[in-house]
Amino acid sequence: MKVCLLGDGAVGKTALRERYLGKQFSSGYVMTIGADFAVKRSQIMTEEGVKDVKFQIWDLAGQPRFNSVRELYYKGSHGGLLVFDITRRDSFTNLGNWIDELYKNSGRGPMPITVLGNKVDLQDEVENPVTREEAIKFIEELKKKKSIPYDVIYLETSAKTGINVDESFNILAMTIKKYLTRTK
Repeated sequence: MKVCLLGDGAVGKTALRERYLGKQFSSGYVMTIGADFAVKRSQIMTEEGVKDVKFQIWDLAGQPRFNSVRELYYKGSHGGLLVFDITRRDSFTNLGNWIDELYKNSGRGPMPITVLGNKVDLQDEVENPVTREEAIKFIEELKKKKSIPYDVIYLETSAKTGINVDESFNILAMTIKKYLTRTK
């Protein structure tokens, strides 16, 4: 199952992936150049019971200068974890562009996504964080505008504390499995 982590630079995509892979959180920021790739085997609960899943996790650079390179890494994706930083409104307002880029370049069109509001551990440290209500409203509008035929889940995450990191991958995998079963 090929999944892409996408969103603006410095929203915590790499930190989320590293945490999911069982590594410790690092507060140092190292920009991803183009894309980074990892594999993890996991188990998810489906309607048919426990299923083994092998994730190919593509962590895509969020800086605009990597736009043309990024297009190549979307090919064959089954879904995406769409990440924004709740302390940076600009990363939230750019979500629509990331979805368009994923759908345009994947070769599959609309596909399952899970929206992640990352860095919830910092929400009390900023004056105007993006709220859960704003994110849910964005998802409702997105589903209407794009006629999305699957559930889009919103989770608040923290790579630092581990909140909802495993759940985000598992929920996306369950949504992909359900979507693929319906489209066969």
